[in-house]
Amino acid sequence: MGQTSEIAYVSAIELLLSSPKPSRTEMRNLPCYPMTVAALALMASSVCAQEAEHYTAVSKTAMSVTGDVWLDDFGITFENEETLEFSDLVADNFRVDGRRVPGSVYRVAEPADPELENGNQLCGSGDVTYVANWASARGMSAIAVFTGKNPPKSSAEMCALYTYEDPK
Repeated sequence: MGQTSEIAYVSAIELLLSSPKPSRTEMRNLPCYPMTVAALALMASSVCAQEAEHYTAVSKTAMSVTGDVWLDDFGITFENEETLEFSDLVADNFRVDGRRVPGSVYRVAEPADPELENGNQLCGSGDVTYVANWASARGMSAIAVFTGKNPPKSSAEMCALYTYEDPK
């Protein structure tokens, strides 16, 4: 769950709990009060759960290693439910094949090389320290992973590249 959504969810719950309890007369006039409270709680939790966008694996490497992924500014979740959380966004552009493109480069909070689909690892040559994503073509996104100590400046530094269909 993202930090912003957690705050909104907690705020909604605090508001509900701090509201004065309706009297019996008010309850008769509000027969749906308990259902309204439940519906608000359900909506708040579903908003939190829907924060990450679903990317469909299309390249052979993405299909065989990561499967589909769910990505947001807080982390990436792979099809087998392994997750890498991000500590911060370190760049909003990136050099791909010599051209600067808009994109996001994230620092991984706890570097790891998780085992994903078919026993494959995300990088295979060390713990992933950075993840970058950018639009690679119309309707497609690329996600690259890196093992260096410093934020990557270009795609030449990646240890693996995966291609996905953008969320619909």
